[in-house]
Amino acid sequence: MNLNAFVFQAINGLSAASGLFLVAVGLSLIFGVTRIVNIAHGSLYMLGTYIAYSLATKLGGALGFWGGIVLTAILVGILGAIIEVLLLRRIYRAPELFQLLATFALVLVFNDAALWIWGPEDLLGPRAPGLKGSIEILGRRLPTYDIFLIVVGPVVLLLLHMALSRTRFGRLMRAATQDREMVGALGVNQAMLFTGVFALGAMLAGLGGALQIAREPATLTTDLNVIGDAFVVVVVGGMGSITGAYVAAVLIAEVKALCIALGVIDFGGFTVNFSKMTLVAEFLVMAIVLIVRPYGLLGREQGVVRSVAEPEEPMRPATTAVKIGSMVVLFVLICMPLIAKNSPYTLVLGIDVLIAVLFATSLHFIMGPGGMHSFGHAAYFGLGAYGAALLVKWFAAPMGIALLSAPLVALVGALLFGWFAVRLSGVYLAMLTLAFAQIVWAAVFQWETLTGGSNGVLGVWPSAPFESRPAFYYLTLALAALGVFLIRRFLFSPFGYAMRAGRDSPLRAEAIGLDVKRIHWLAFAIAGCICGVAGGLFAFAKGSISPETIAVGRSIDGLVMVLLGGLQTLTGPVVGASVFAVLQDSIMRSTEYWRALLGGVILLLVLAFPAGIVGGLSKLFVRRKAAS
Repeated sequence: MNLNAFVFQAINGLSAASGLFLVAVGLSLIFGVTRIVNIAHGSLYMLGTYIAYSLATKLGGALGFWGGIVLTAILVGILGAIIEVLLLRRIYRAPELFQLLATFALVLVFNDAALWIWGPEDLLGPRAPGLKGSIEILGRRLPTYDIFLIVVGPVVLLLLHMALSRTRFGRLMRAATQDREMVGALGVNQAMLFTGVFALGAMLAGLGGALQIAREPATLTTDLNVIGDAFVVVVVGGMGSITGAYVAAVLIAEVKALCIALGVIDFGGFTVNFSKMTLVAEFLVMAIVLIVRPYGLLGREQGVVRSVAEPEEPMRPATTAVKIGSMVVLFVLICMPLIAKNSPYTLVLGIDVLIAVLFATSLHFIMGPGGMHSFGHAAYFGLGAYGAALLVKWFAAPMGIALLSAPLVALVGALLFGWFAVRLSGVYLAMLTLAFAQIVWAAVFQWETLTGGSNGVLGVWPSAPFESRPAFYYLTLALAALGVFLIRRFLFSPFGYAMRAGRDSPLRAEAIGLDVKRIHWLAFAIAGCICGVAGGLFAFAKGSISPETIAVGRSIDGLVMVLLGGLQTLTGPVVGASVFAVLQDSIMRSTEYWRALLGGVILLLVLAFPAGIVGGLSKLFVRRKAAS
């Protein structure tokens, strides 16, 4: 390894750390005060890059570039305030994770808005006036603008510390992070405080994006890429710790720089390409930190955070009306091949919906009754899919054997990952599951000799007696119905009641002799196993499998399905998955800007049913029954 190259990359990594810090610290402030998992924070960063590019190119010169950066931060901050006032303020009493659904809808809307305004091409801004040169360090040229970015991070960190310690607004923010209900009880206007915090966080995201225009192009994929990195930085540093966010940003940037500096190394015939590790480096760091120090490097263990959401209703067995309705739906699904005899695509969509139902139901099993928030459930879906596909590819295994292997492979992954994950809670658990999913994705993406890399595995088609579409549809229907039935049986068995007891009151559950961690670990294994069935069916339904199956977007889709239907209802994931799959399919075929349209529909559903579709309808039915 060239020591000079390593030192140079380390210095260069500090400039990337500043951008990471700016977007992550805004996310940390917003979550600390409002408890909102703001997926749209990456979109605000992306809009910052596009707006700054437009100002710099239209106005030109130093005024257009430097003035554009300042103006961009202000404009994005105002946009953040508008989002909080018009949307988020209306759903603060909804379950906290349900607010994630609203911010995900904003991601879709903002992405298509950027596509409509700026087009699909990547846009690189002009070089920074006054900082166009470079300096020589260890025989290599480092742009002067990168030196400027290295200084920006610590300056913003210092200014934030001064603001939080010496201003009334800063002290209120710190107090709200610890106990926002007490702040409200003392007469503080919480609405104004939340708006101010959201605007500040958005402004920092916009500033971070604007500062990158001379370094990196503005692109439509920035939003989800940045939000993943930002969450990693926040969690590694410790929720609510500004200094921790900066330390984590530097650590992750330097680990990536080290991977680039190491390049390809031959260990006695065994070659390792460390440069490819940059795809997963931050998630490896996060997984290690959370396993060793569950609350981040500089974070502190938090007590139970009181929610402003309404109390949850206990889960009850299905009523007679629900059972009859389920039998009617099942009968219609059985008759579907006859009903859609002249419309073959209907069966294709039906198979997609059934797979989505099985995926969402397995995720709901650990999120709702289990209380374990998972942002990486696609890992088990992908493990099941690849487990089945690789058996077919490498061993020419029959379809039945391949499908049986899918839940087994996913079960092994769930047992391994779940053993670490159940020792955490809240957003830390969610982010560790995301880290594991990204590690699986990176392994599949880079292990080309086994998995085919980015090309995936091709030619995985159903064999006799399921080679016809109606036959495969019936197989999918049977396995989906069986999976949903088994999950419901688990929920109302002694194991299910023990799982919910561990969710609602872990201390009391431990006091009466329940091993809460062991119960949650087994729940993880059950959910992963059933999700693996969905993955195996998906591989045969599409005839191929690729790394996109395990990407972050798949996990987010699962969250959307669960939250759209209703987190605290057993039929919620079935309804949510069906609605989301049908909406996504129909809207994608109707317009180029299907993301914005889908996001708009989700926002309408969020505002109309803040407890999910099934949860909202259930409450409406109870109120009408009580009124009559």
